[in-house]
Amino acid sequence: MANHKSALKRIRSNEAKRLRNRYKHKTTRNAIKRFRDMESKSEAEAFFPEIVSMIDKLAKKNIIHANKASNLKSKLSKHVASL
Repeated sequence: MANHKSALKRIRSNEAKRLRNRYKHKTTRNAIKRFRDMESKSEAEAFFPEIVSMIDKLAKKNIIHANKASNLKSKLSKHVASL
């Protein structure tokens, strides 16, 4: 166990950040799954900017790698085009 006051605070803040990051990542993954299940092109086109925004925010906070974000956005844009 940590002995310093700052180390104890770091443990608390790391746990809070971990839970926040986990929530955001899971929310984005669920949104992507919903997006991939969409059949309507107009509905998908309307939802696409929201998905891209969520992915960009994850990459900005280093929750996911920037290249993974780019790959996801590319695949999702291809999905919209194929509808």
